[in-house]
Amino acid sequence: MIVDHLLGLADTRQLIIDERPDLQFKPYIARFPERIRDHGGDCFAAIRAKDIIVHHPFESFDVVVQFLRQAAADPGVVAVKQTLYRTSQDSPVVSALIEAAEAGKSVTALIELKARFDEAANIKWARDLERAGVQVVYGFIELKTHAKVSLVVRREAGSLRTYVHFGTGNYHPVTAKVYTDLSLFSADPALGRDAAQLFNYITGYAEPVGLEKIAISPLTLRGKLVDCIQEEISHARAGRPAAIWAKLNSLVDPNIIDALYMASQAGVRIELVMRGICCLRAGVPGLSDNIRVKSIIGRFLEHGRIVCFGNGQGLPSPKAKVFISSADWMPRNLDRRVEALVPIENPTVHEQVLNQIMVALLKDQANSWHMTSDGTYVRDPKSFSGDAFSAHEYFMTNPSLSGRGRALKIDQPRPVTIATRLD
Repeated sequence: MIVDHLLGLADTRQLIIDERPDLQFKPYIARFPERIRDHGGDCFAAIRAKDIIVHHPFESFDVVVQFLRQAAADPGVVAVKQTLYRTSQDSPVVSALIEAAEAGKSVTALIELKARFDEAANIKWARDLERAGVQVVYGFIELKTHAKVSLVVRREAGSLRTYVHFGTGNYHPVTAKVYTDLSLFSADPALGRDAAQLFNYITGYAEPVGLEKIAISPLTLRGKLVDCIQEEISHARAGRPAAIWAKLNSLVDPNIIDALYMASQAGVRIELVMRGICCLRAGVPGLSDNIRVKSIIGRFLEHGRIVCFGNGQGLPSPKAKVFISSADWMPRNLDRRVEALVPIENPTVHEQVLNQIMVALLKDQANSWHMTSDGTYVRDPKSFSGDAFSAHEYFMTNPSLSGRGRALKIDQPRPVTIATRLD
Protein backbone atom coordinates (compact mmCIF):
# COMPACT_ATOMS: atom_id res chain seq x y z
CA MET A 1 0.00 0.00 0.00
CA ILE A 2 1.29 3.44 -0.90
CA VAL A 3 0.53 6.30 1.50
CA ASP A 4 1.16 10.01 1.23
CA HIS A 5 2.61 10.49 4.69
CA LEU A 6 5.59 9.25 6.67
CA LEU A 7 5.27 6.08 8.73
CA GLY A 8 6.88 5.69 12.14
CA LEU A 9 7.95 9.30 12.59
CA ALA A 10 9.98 8.37 15.68
CA ASP A 11 12.14 6.12 13.52
CA THR A 12 13.23 8.97 11.26
CA ARG A 13 15.88 9.78 13.87
CA GLN A 14 17.84 6.86 12.40
CA LEU A 15 18.40 9.02 9.31
CA ILE A 16 20.53 11.38 11.40
CA ILE A 17 23.89 9.62 11.27
CA ASP A 18 27.26 10.71 12.63
CA GLU A 19 28.31 11.93 9.19
CA ARG A 20 25.44 14.47 9.13
CA PRO A 21 25.76 16.63 12.26
CA ASP A 22 24.23 19.46 10.25
CA LEU A 23 20.85 17.72 10.63
CA GLN A 24 20.87 18.28 14.39
CA PHE A 25 20.43 21.42 16.45
CA LYS A 26 23.59 22.74 18.03
CA PRO A 27 23.64 21.96 21.76
CA TYR A 28 22.10 24.68 23.90
CA ILE A 29 22.87 25.27 27.57
CA ALA A 30 20.17 27.18 29.42
CA ARG A 31 21.13 30.33 31.31
CA PHE A 32 20.77 30.52 35.09
CA PRO A 33 19.11 33.78 36.22
CA GLU A 34 21.80 36.29 37.11
CA ARG A 35 19.44 37.89 39.63
CA ILE A 36 19.81 34.79 41.79
CA ARG A 37 23.61 34.89 41.47
CA ASP A 38 23.59 38.58 42.45
CA HIS A 39 22.20 37.45 45.82
CA GLY A 40 24.79 34.72 46.31
CA GLY A 41 22.43 31.99 45.13
CA ASP A 42 19.83 32.90 47.77
CA CYS A 43 16.48 32.50 45.99
CA PHE A 44 14.52 34.02 48.85
CA ALA A 45 16.65 37.17 48.93
CA ALA A 46 16.33 37.62 45.17
CA ILE A 47 12.56 37.12 45.20
CA ARG A 48 12.16 39.34 48.24
CA ALA A 49 13.93 42.14 46.41
CA LYS A 50 11.69 41.93 43.33
CA ASP A 51 9.46 39.50 41.44
CA ILE A 52 11.30 37.39 38.89
CA ILE A 53 10.02 35.39 35.95
CA VAL A 54 12.06 32.56 34.47
CA HIS A 55 11.59 31.76 30.78
CA HIS A 56 12.16 28.05 30.19
CA PRO A 57 14.00 26.42 28.44
CA PHE A 58 16.11 29.49 27.69
CA GLU A 59 16.57 29.89 31.45
CA SER A 60 17.23 26.80 33.50
CA PHE A 61 14.58 24.83 35.37
CA ASP A 62 17.29 24.35 38.00
CA VAL A 63 16.17 27.60 39.62
CA VAL A 64 12.81 25.98 40.46
CA VAL A 65 14.59 23.00 41.99
CA GLN A 66 16.99 25.29 43.86
CA PHE A 67 14.03 27.24 45.29
CA LEU A 68 12.55 24.04 46.74
CA ARG A 69 15.89 22.61 47.90
CA GLN A 70 16.68 25.86 49.66
CA ALA A 71 13.28 25.70 51.34
CA ALA A 72 14.03 22.15 52.48
CA ALA A 73 17.40 23.11 54.00
CA ASP A 74 16.48 26.53 55.42
CA PRO A 75 15.78 26.39 59.19
CA GLY A 76 13.55 29.43 58.83
CA VAL A 77 11.10 27.64 56.54
CA VAL A 78 8.16 26.17 58.43
CA ALA A 79 5.88 24.94 55.62
CA VAL A 80 5.97 23.92 51.96
CA LYS A 81 2.94 23.23 49.75
CA GLN A 82 3.23 21.89 46.21
CA THR A 83 1.02 20.74 43.35
CA LEU A 84 2.32 17.90 41.20
CA TYR A 85 0.61 17.08 37.89
CA ARG A 86 3.53 15.60 35.96
CA THR A 87 7.16 15.15 36.92
CA SER A 88 10.13 13.04 35.91
CA GLN A 89 11.02 9.49 36.86
CA ASP A 90 13.89 10.66 39.06
CA SER A 91 12.24 13.85 40.24
CA PRO A 92 14.40 16.43 42.04
CA VAL A 93 11.18 18.21 43.05
CA VAL A 94 9.89 15.14 44.88
CA SER A 95 13.33 14.65 46.44
CA ALA A 96 13.25 18.23 47.75
CA LEU A 97 9.81 17.71 49.27
CA ILE A 98 11.01 14.53 50.98
CA GLU A 99 14.07 16.37 52.31
CA ALA A 100 11.83 19.13 53.68
CA ALA A 101 9.57 16.64 55.46
CA GLU A 102 12.52 14.75 56.92
CA ALA A 103 13.88 18.08 58.19
CA GLY A 104 10.71 18.49 60.25
CA LYS A 105 8.85 20.99 58.09
CA SER A 106 5.14 20.79 57.39
CA VAL A 107 4.94 19.60 53.78
CA THR A 108 1.78 19.14 51.73
CA ALA A 109 1.76 17.70 48.22
CA LEU A 110 -1.23 17.60 45.91
CA ILE A 111 -0.75 14.61 43.60
CA GLU A 112 -3.01 14.43 40.55
CA LEU A 113 -3.68 10.74 40.02
CA LYS A 114 -5.65 11.39 36.83
CA ALA A 115 -2.73 12.96 34.94
CA ARG A 116 -2.97 11.09 31.65
CA PHE A 117 -0.05 8.73 30.95
CA ASP A 118 1.46 9.47 34.40
CA GLU A 119 -1.03 7.69 36.66
CA ALA A 120 1.35 4.88 37.71
CA ALA A 121 4.29 7.22 38.28
CA ASN A 122 2.18 9.57 40.40
CA ILE A 123 0.94 6.71 42.57
CA LYS A 124 4.56 5.72 43.21
CA TRP A 125 5.53 9.28 44.10
CA ALA A 126 2.55 9.55 46.43
CA ARG A 127 3.68 6.45 48.33
CA ASP A 128 7.28 7.67 48.58
CA LEU A 129 6.14 11.07 49.85
CA GLU A 130 3.80 9.55 52.43
CA ARG A 131 6.57 7.31 53.77
CA ALA A 132 8.70 10.43 54.32
CA GLY A 133 5.97 12.13 56.32
CA VAL A 134 4.54 14.39 53.61
CA GLN A 135 0.81 15.04 53.82
CA VAL A 136 -0.35 13.77 50.44
CA VAL A 137 -3.77 14.75 49.12
CA TYR A 138 -5.42 13.89 45.83
CA GLY A 139 -7.75 16.82 45.29
CA PHE A 140 -11.21 16.49 43.85
CA ILE A 141 -12.81 13.38 42.44
CA GLU A 142 -14.59 15.29 39.67
CA LEU A 143 -11.87 17.86 38.92
CA LYS A 144 -8.29 17.50 37.73
CA THR A 145 -5.85 19.77 39.53
CA HIS A 146 -3.79 21.24 36.69
CA ALA A 147 -2.58 24.45 38.39
CA LYS A 148 1.18 24.67 38.93
CA VAL A 149 1.83 26.25 42.32
CA SER A 150 4.47 26.13 45.06
CA LEU A 151 4.08 27.93 48.39
CA VAL A 152 6.81 28.35 50.99
CA VAL A 153 6.20 29.92 54.40
CA ARG A 154 9.32 31.29 56.08
CA ARG A 155 9.84 32.84 59.48
CA GLU A 156 11.58 36.22 59.14
CA ALA A 157 12.20 38.81 61.87
CA GLY A 158 9.53 37.41 64.12
CA SER A 159 6.82 37.16 61.47
CA LEU A 160 5.89 34.85 58.62
CA ARG A 161 6.52 35.65 54.95
CA THR A 162 5.10 33.66 52.05
CA TYR A 163 6.98 32.99 48.82
CA VAL A 164 5.10 31.61 45.82
CA HIS A 165 5.86 30.09 42.46
CA PHE A 166 3.24 29.98 39.71
CA GLY A 167 4.08 28.10 36.52
CA THR A 168 2.59 27.54 33.10
CA GLY A 169 4.26 24.14 32.74
CA ASN A 170 4.80 20.99 34.75
CA TYR A 171 7.40 20.43 37.47
CA HIS A 172 9.26 18.21 35.02
CA PRO A 173 13.01 18.85 34.54
CA VAL A 174 13.12 16.86 31.28
CA THR A 175 10.30 18.56 29.38
CA ALA A 176 11.51 21.90 30.78
CA LYS A 177 14.48 21.56 28.40
CA VAL A 178 12.27 21.56 25.29
CA TYR A 179 8.96 23.15 26.33
CA THR A 180 8.71 26.94 26.50
CA ASP A 181 7.11 27.89 29.80
CA LEU A 182 7.14 30.62 32.41
CA SER A 183 7.87 30.46 36.14
CA LEU A 184 6.85 33.45 38.26
CA PHE A 185 8.43 33.83 41.70
CA SER A 186 7.01 36.42 44.08
CA ALA A 187 6.84 37.44 47.72
CA ASP A 188 3.77 39.62 47.09
CA PRO A 189 1.62 39.14 50.23
CA ALA A 190 -1.61 39.21 48.20
CA LEU A 191 -0.39 36.47 45.86
CA GLY A 192 0.68 34.51 48.93
CA ARG A 193 -2.76 34.82 50.50
CA ASP A 194 -4.42 33.80 47.23
CA ALA A 195 -2.12 30.78 46.87
CA ALA A 196 -2.93 29.74 50.44
CA GLN A 197 -6.65 29.90 49.61
CA LEU A 198 -6.04 27.85 46.48
CA PHE A 199 -4.32 25.14 48.54
CA ASN A 200 -7.14 25.23 51.11
CA TYR A 201 -9.55 24.67 48.24
CA ILE A 202 -7.78 21.67 46.75
CA THR A 203 -6.76 20.08 50.06
CA GLY A 204 -9.76 20.89 52.27
CA TYR A 205 -12.50 21.80 49.75
CA ALA A 206 -12.81 25.28 51.30
CA GLU A 207 -14.05 27.47 48.45
CA PRO A 208 -11.95 30.67 48.18
CA VAL A 209 -13.57 33.88 49.31
CA GLY A 210 -12.39 37.29 48.13
CA LEU A 211 -9.37 36.34 46.05
CA GLU A 212 -7.29 39.48 45.71
CA LYS A 213 -5.37 38.95 42.49
CA ILE A 214 -5.55 35.50 40.92
CA ALA A 215 -8.54 33.86 39.26
CA ILE A 216 -9.07 30.12 39.44
CA SER A 217 -11.18 27.65 37.55
CA PRO A 218 -13.76 26.29 37.77
CA LEU A 219 -14.87 29.23 39.96
CA THR A 220 -13.73 32.62 38.62
CA LEU A 221 -11.30 32.16 35.72
CA ARG A 222 -13.86 31.99 32.92
CA GLY A 223 -15.66 35.05 34.25
CA LYS A 224 -12.39 36.99 34.50
CA LEU A 225 -11.52 36.29 30.88
CA VAL A 226 -14.98 37.24 29.62
CA ASP A 227 -14.93 40.45 31.68
CA CYS A 228 -11.54 41.44 30.24
CA ILE A 229 -12.75 40.78 26.68
CA GLN A 230 -15.89 42.83 27.35
CA GLU A 231 -13.75 45.69 28.66
CA GLU A 232 -11.81 45.72 25.38
CA ILE A 233 -15.10 45.83 23.48
CA SER A 234 -16.14 48.84 25.57
CA HIS A 235 -12.84 50.60 24.82
CA ALA A 236 -13.24 49.97 21.09
CA ARG A 237 -16.82 51.28 21.05
CA ALA A 238 -15.69 54.38 22.93
CA GLY A 239 -13.05 55.06 20.28
CA ARG A 240 -10.09 54.08 22.45
CA PRO A 241 -7.36 51.66 21.34
CA ALA A 242 -8.42 48.09 22.00
CA ALA A 243 -6.33 44.96 21.60
CA ILE A 244 -5.97 41.39 22.84
CA TRP A 245 -2.89 39.19 22.54
CA ALA A 246 -2.97 35.58 23.68
CA LYS A 247 -0.57 32.65 23.52
CA LEU A 248 -2.21 29.28 24.14
CA ASN A 249 -1.96 25.60 23.37
CA SER A 250 -5.63 25.24 22.46
CA LEU A 251 -8.69 27.42 21.85
CA VAL A 252 -11.87 25.34 21.86
CA ASP A 253 -14.38 26.91 24.26
CA PRO A 254 -17.39 28.14 22.24
CA ASN A 255 -18.32 30.94 24.65
CA ILE A 256 -14.83 32.41 24.62
CA ILE A 257 -14.70 32.10 20.83
CA ASP A 258 -18.03 33.92 20.51
CA ALA A 259 -16.75 36.68 22.81
CA LEU A 260 -13.64 37.07 20.61
CA TYR A 261 -15.82 37.26 17.49
CA MET A 262 -17.87 40.01 19.15
CA ALA A 263 -14.68 41.82 20.07
CA SER A 264 -13.42 41.61 16.49
CA GLN A 265 -16.67 43.01 15.15
CA ALA A 266 -16.43 45.87 17.66
CA GLY A 267 -12.97 46.76 16.33
CA VAL A 268 -10.71 45.05 18.87
CA ARG A 269 -7.40 43.98 17.27
CA ILE A 270 -6.72 40.37 18.27
CA GLU A 271 -3.48 38.44 17.78
CA LEU A 272 -3.41 34.77 18.79
CA VAL A 273 -0.39 32.45 18.94
CA MET A 274 -1.82 28.92 18.97
CA ARG A 275 0.29 25.79 19.20
CA GLY A 276 -2.45 23.17 18.81
CA ILE A 277 -6.20 23.07 18.31
CA CYS A 278 -7.89 26.32 17.34
CA CYS A 279 -11.62 26.16 16.63
CA LEU A 280 -11.80 29.90 15.93
CA ARG A 281 -11.56 31.00 12.30
CA ALA A 282 -9.50 34.09 11.64
CA GLY A 283 -10.03 36.66 8.92
CA VAL A 284 -13.61 35.71 8.00
CA PRO A 285 -15.31 38.81 6.53
CA GLY A 286 -17.92 40.25 8.84
CA LEU A 287 -17.06 37.79 11.61
CA SER A 288 -13.37 37.86 12.48
CA ASP A 289 -11.79 40.49 10.24
CA ASN A 290 -9.67 41.80 13.13
CA ILE A 291 -8.40 38.43 14.33
CA ARG A 292 -5.11 36.90 13.24
CA VAL A 293 -3.92 33.45 14.26
CA LYS A 294 -0.44 32.03 13.89
CA SER A 295 1.32 28.88 15.04
CA ILE A 296 5.02 28.68 15.84
CA ILE A 297 6.69 25.35 15.05
CA GLY A 298 10.39 25.41 15.79
CA ARG A 299 13.15 23.96 17.90
CA PHE A 300 11.10 24.19 21.11
CA LEU A 301 7.51 23.24 21.83
CA GLU A 302 5.46 26.31 22.68
CA HIS A 303 3.65 25.50 25.92
CA GLY A 304 3.31 28.62 28.07
CA ARG A 305 0.02 30.49 28.33
CA ILE A 306 0.08 34.30 28.22
CA VAL A 307 -2.90 36.66 27.95
CA CYS A 308 -2.66 40.43 27.37
CA PHE A 309 -5.39 43.08 27.25
CA GLY A 310 -4.72 46.64 26.07
CA ASN A 311 -6.78 48.26 28.84
CA GLY A 312 -7.67 51.24 26.69
CA GLN A 313 -4.06 51.85 25.61
CA GLY A 314 -3.56 49.30 22.85
CA LEU A 315 -0.68 46.81 22.87
CA PRO A 316 2.05 46.82 23.90
CA SER A 317 1.61 49.31 26.75
CA PRO A 318 2.90 49.66 30.32
CA LYS A 319 -0.75 49.90 31.41
CA ALA A 320 -1.82 46.66 29.69
CA LYS A 321 -3.29 43.84 31.75
CA VAL A 322 -0.94 40.87 31.46
CA PHE A 323 -1.50 37.39 32.87
CA ILE A 324 0.18 33.99 32.81
CA SER A 325 -1.86 30.84 33.27
CA SER A 326 -1.86 27.07 33.48
CA ALA A 327 -5.15 26.99 31.54
CA ASP A 328 -5.91 26.75 27.86
CA TRP A 329 -9.26 28.10 26.66
CA MET A 330 -11.11 24.79 26.59
CA PRO A 331 -14.24 23.67 28.47
CA ARG A 332 -12.18 21.09 30.38
CA ASN A 333 -9.72 23.75 31.63
CA LEU A 334 -12.33 26.35 32.48
CA ASP A 335 -15.02 24.08 33.92
CA ARG A 336 -13.55 20.71 34.91
CA ARG A 337 -10.05 21.51 36.17
CA VAL A 338 -8.44 23.54 38.91
CA GLU A 339 -6.36 26.17 37.11
CA ALA A 340 -4.83 29.55 37.91
CA LEU A 341 -4.69 32.87 36.06
CA VAL A 342 -2.05 35.13 37.60
CA PRO A 343 -1.57 38.86 36.91
CA ILE A 344 1.88 40.21 36.06
CA GLU A 345 2.27 43.54 37.85
CA ASN A 346 5.94 44.15 38.54
CA PRO A 347 7.07 46.64 35.85
CA THR A 348 10.21 44.71 34.85
CA VAL A 349 8.43 41.37 34.66
CA HIS A 350 5.51 43.02 32.84
CA GLU A 351 7.91 44.44 30.26
CA GLN A 352 9.64 41.08 29.83
CA VAL A 353 6.44 39.13 29.22
CA LEU A 354 4.71 41.71 27.03
CA ASN A 355 7.43 43.68 25.24
CA GLN A 356 10.03 40.95 24.97
CA ILE A 357 8.31 37.55 24.85
CA MET A 358 4.96 38.32 23.23
CA VAL A 359 6.39 40.87 20.83
CA ALA A 360 9.08 38.44 19.68
CA LEU A 361 6.52 35.67 19.14
CA LEU A 362 4.32 37.95 17.06
CA LYS A 363 7.30 39.20 15.11
CA ASP A 364 8.59 35.67 14.39
CA GLN A 365 8.86 34.75 10.70
CA ALA A 366 11.23 31.78 10.63
CA ASN A 367 8.96 29.35 12.51
CA SER A 368 5.51 30.81 11.83
CA TRP A 369 2.45 29.41 10.09
CA HIS A 370 -0.55 31.70 9.55
CA MET A 371 -4.18 30.63 9.58
CA THR A 372 -6.25 31.46 6.52
CA SER A 373 -10.00 32.12 6.66
CA ASP A 374 -10.81 28.48 5.80
CA GLY A 375 -8.85 27.20 8.80
CA THR A 376 -5.79 25.96 6.92
CA TYR A 377 -2.30 27.23 7.67
CA VAL A 378 0.33 28.61 5.31
CA ARG A 379 3.97 29.12 6.13
CA ASP A 380 5.22 32.66 6.59
CA PRO A 381 6.50 33.76 3.15
CA LYS A 382 9.68 35.14 4.73
CA SER A 383 10.48 31.96 6.66
CA PHE A 384 13.07 30.75 4.15
CA SER A 385 14.87 34.07 3.73
CA GLY A 386 18.26 34.44 5.34
CA ASP A 387 17.20 37.32 7.56
CA ALA A 388 13.88 35.84 8.79
CA PHE A 389 13.39 36.73 12.46
CA SER A 390 13.29 33.71 14.79
CA ALA A 391 11.78 34.16 18.25
CA HIS A 392 13.58 31.06 19.50
CA GLU A 393 16.95 32.34 18.33
CA TYR A 394 16.20 35.69 19.95
CA PHE A 395 15.38 34.06 23.29
CA MET A 396 18.48 31.86 23.10
CA THR A 397 20.84 34.75 22.45
CA ASN A 398 19.35 37.59 24.51
CA PRO A 399 19.07 37.85 28.29
CA SER A 400 15.69 38.17 29.96
CA LEU A 401 14.83 41.42 31.70
CA SER A 402 13.69 40.30 35.15
CA GLY A 403 16.36 37.63 35.55
CA ARG A 404 19.39 39.50 34.27
CA GLY A 405 20.26 41.46 37.41
CA ARG A 406 23.21 43.88 37.45
CA ALA A 407 24.62 42.35 34.26
CA LEU A 408 21.72 43.90 32.35
CA LYS A 409 23.54 47.25 32.52
CA ILE A 410 26.36 45.98 30.33
CA ASP A 411 24.48 43.40 28.25
CA GLN A 412 21.21 44.89 27.18
CA PRO A 413 18.84 42.64 25.21
CA ARG A 414 18.52 43.58 21.58
CA PRO A 415 15.26 45.53 21.28
CA VAL A 416 12.40 43.94 19.40
CA THR A 417 9.80 46.32 18.02
CA ILE A 418 6.43 45.58 16.54
CA ALA A 419 3.63 47.67 15.13
CA THR A 420 0.31 47.71 16.97
CA ARG A 421 -1.07 45.90 13.94
CA LEU A 422 1.07 43.49 11.94
CA ASP A 423 0.75 43.76 8.18
